[in-house]
Amino acid sequence: MAGQLWVRLMRKNKMVRDSVAPCPQGDWREALAAACHQMDLPMPVQVPKHERDWAEYRQTRFLPEHFMEAVPFDRMEIEYFDPDGGGTAHRSDDPRNG
Repeated sequence: MAGQLWVRLMRKNKMVRDSVAPCPQGDWREALAAACHQMDLPMPVQVPKHERDWAEYRQTRFLPEHFMEAVPFDRMEIEYFDPDGGGTAHRSDDPRNG
């Protein structure tokens, strides 16, 4: 099975809503669009920081200023996961990881 994208809406450091969307072939933009549609939210603007975070950690977060409309949360966190645990976990290339 392909991985999934977990989308969490956070307000005052508490999760107020979440959604899971299929993430085929690691295409996180398509999965994010599906999750935003499901939760009736606008799509956030993606900047290079989001690309770097996704490439390195398979997660990123969007703040209210990344949306063209007002949103009722402090941040949106997205994270890729594989429910079957298939494949190897993605680790950063940081030498401190051993």
